[in-house]
Amino acid sequence: MRVAVTGASGRLGRALVEALEDAPFTGPMGPIAWSRADLDLDTLTTKRVRALIDRDRPELVIHTAAWTDVDGCAREPDLAARRNGTAAGIVADACAASKVDVALVSTNEVFDGERTDGRGYAPLDKVNPINPYGASKLSGEILAEEAAGSRLAVVRTSWLHGPPGNDFPEKIARAALHAKEAGTPLKVVFDEIGTPTWTPDLADAIVELIAEDALISGTGGKAAIHHLVNGGVASRADWAREVLRATAIEVRVEDVPASTWQRASRPPLWAVLAPTPMPSGEPMRDWRVAFAHAAPALVRALHGG
Repeated sequence: MRVAVTGASGRLGRALVEALEDAPFTGPMGPIAWSRADLDLDTLTTKRVRALIDRDRPELVIHTAAWTDVDGCAREPDLAARRNGTAAGIVADACAASKVDVALVSTNEVFDGERTDGRGYAPLDKVNPINPYGASKLSGEILAEEAAGSRLAVVRTSWLHGPPGNDFPEKIARAALHAKEAGTPLKVVFDEIGTPTWTPDLADAIVELIAEDALISGTGGKAAIHHLVNGGVASRADWAREVLRATAIEVRVEDVPASTWQRASRPPLWAVLAPTPMPSGEPMRDWRVAFAHAAPALVRALHGG
């Protein structure tokens, strides 16, 4: 199967390309990596996507390209709507016209995070984004489904981390080093709850769904929706403490509510997704186990390695 990945140089895109390179079903040619030079969200047209499809002949396009700066989206909601909403519709429309399946990567932030029963959001639960990033991603889901129908898969995930860094673990580690140097406590948020998800694990899960012909499984003109996250639940404070443990940074920690931080965007406080069962029957591993594999790269980055 020929699989193309948009946003191939991004955090998830590069993990997907690497995972697909090891997948037997992609054949000797491997995956097709579409970078920003191929597909720029700011200049995207159906004609451009159709030209890429005609050139590379994919059977499946995985659309990971997005604007994921949540606060940036809040400051420029119209731009977010174009990059995350309109662009997803364009990609899906071009794929549908060429009879190519399409998978759209989306987010837990299509939900409002106000759930209080301790359950994760299921794929068919009511969506209600509370910030422009979530609204733009939901718009992308809707436009893509209108264009591609049951040839579409929506993959929602949460709290992604992984190469090339500049993610939550690296930011919190660097903040901890600054706090230690300044002799001040590191403030960590205790009331924002979700599941850290390592991009190589998410990529492997998507590849498993493709291999088992379970990714594109919608019916009746409706998209298939998958929630793919590592196992377990954590607060931002829990995650921060795991980062400090892995990096051996000793600093005083102070738990604070999310409202402490003045941000352009308001995050959903309950960011937990109920994971889609995998074809193998084996769930994605616990987030702590995944982070243990990610931590050595973080330590090297902190030491300039």
